[in-house]
Amino acid sequence: VILFLHGGGYVSGSILSHRGMVAEAGRQAGARTLALGYRLAPEHPYPAALRDALAGYRFLLSAGIAPGRIAVAGDSAGGGLTIATLLSLRDAGMSLPGCAWCLSPWVDLEMTGASIETKAAADPMIQRDYLQELARAYLAGADARDPLVSPLHADLRGLPPLLVQVGSAETLLDDAVRLAGAAASADVAATLESYPDMIHVWPLFHPILAPGRDALAAAGRFIRARLDTVA
Repeated sequence: VILFLHGGGYVSGSILSHRGMVAEAGRQAGARTLALGYRLAPEHPYPAALRDALAGYRFLLSAGIAPGRIAVAGDSAGGGLTIATLLSLRDAGMSLPGCAWCLSPWVDLEMTGASIETKAAADPMIQRDYLQELARAYLAGADARDPLVSPLHADLRGLPPLLVQVGSAETLLDDAVRLAGAAASADVAATLESYPDMIHVWPLFHPILAPGRDALAAAGRFIRARLDTVA
């Protein structure tokens, strides 16, 4: 089962907005999918989304799904939420999922990556001013350096195999590159895939965009290869 946490900067996005992409990822992985409609800011700031993500994982466990047969995944803010979920599970001593997939993850709510500026002209989706608005709404006074808010600051040791996918033309390129590097440095089996000239969360356009289909196929292969096949 893929537990999918949608993007939208913690303030927007839904099961509906991501349904096509999530369904295709599930087909490619040969897995069922549970897309979670977690609570959104500003009405429900941090840690509401994280608590909901953890509840979704516990639901799968209660339904008899073995942890090793679960992949936690998300795009953009959902990618950051994916890592925060893994960290929370690890620190609580709970069994971790078989793997994780982060697509164009937003893992630094301070926006310190150089690509925020260097890719601004190439990526029409995400700009610094917009990210700052989203961060203020989600944080509601919380520390942007909290590892459960900005997992770039976290100790990632002990996390399951991780696939990070990013477009080379997106403003959050450095978030993805730094996350994958930090994971590898923490002895996590991390794989980074960069797709040339692609912008933020390009697989949303997979029906008309071949690199979007390619990314979902690669994610499917990654998940299929790593989830426990024992019932």
